[in-house]
Amino acid sequence: MATVSRDTLVNAMNHWLEPERFSDYCPNGLQVEGREEVTKVVTGVTASQALIDAALEAGADMILVHHGYFWKGEDQRISGIRKKRLRSLLANDLSMVAYHLPLDAHAELGNNRQLARVLELEQIRPITSTDPRELVWQGRLPEPMSAERLAAHIATRLSRQPLHVGPDGGKIQTIGWCTGAAQGYLARAAATGLDAFISGEVSEPTVHLAREMGIHYFAAGHHATERYGVQALGERLATEFGVVHQFIDIPNPV
Repeated sequence: MATVSRDTLVNAMNHWLEPERFSDYCPNGLQVEGREEVTKVVTGVTASQALIDAALEAGADMILVHHGYFWKGEDQRISGIRKKRLRSLLANDLSMVAYHLPLDAHAELGNNRQLARVLELEQIRPITSTDPRELVWQGRLPEPMSAERLAAHIATRLSRQPLHVGPDGGKIQTIGWCTGAAQGYLARAAATGLDAFISGEVSEPTVHLAREMGIHYFAAGHHATERYGVQALGERLATEFGVVHQFIDIPNPV
C-alpha cells in the first residue's frame, strides 16, 4: 500500500485520457480538491450522496467517478443537494475526480472498450478508427444469436434485463454500441449495416426507428453499461502507483 500525491494521480489520469481533446458537458479531472496525499481511491459511477457516504466509511482519500458535477445548463448556485454533497466532500477533505466523454472513448480503459470485454464481443473497434474521440464502437458476437438469446446474454453479464425493440426474428452477429444515453446513435449504426445496437437508455422515437430501419436495439441501462470504465481506471492507478482501489456500486435501475 502506497501513499501518492493527489496531483500525481490526477496528472497521470489526464495524461492517459487526454480530456483536452473533448468538448464536454462538464469539467474533466479534479472537480473538488481534497487532501494532498492519497492512499485509497474509491470509484463509482455517479458522485451521489450515497457514494460519498460509502467512500467516507471505506476510508477513501479520493473519489473517482464517471458522472461528476458542474454540468452545463445546470443552476450553478450552491444550495440544496449540491450544498450537502460539497459540504460532505470539503468537510472531510475528500477529493472528487470525474471523467465523462474521455472515459467513454478511451481505447483501453473506456466504457465502450470495457463493455465489449464484459459482453465477450470480438473484432472490436471504434466505428471510425481515425478519430480518438469516437463514441460509437462495433464488433461481432462469437456466433449468431437470436434477439432473445442476446437479451439473455446481456442480462447475465450485466445483471440487468435489457429492453429489446426491433424487427421480429432473424439472427444477430454484428453489433454497434455506445454506453449511457446514446440511443441517438441508433440511425448511424443502422446506416453502417449492423444487425443490432446496444446502449443504456431508450426514448420514444427509438422504438419506431428500430422497427422501421430493421435494426435490433437493446437498452441495457445507463448505470449498468457504465460501471466498467471507472473500475478499469481505478485498477490502473492501483497497478501503476500502489494505491488501494475499491469500486462501490450504488444500485440504480436506470
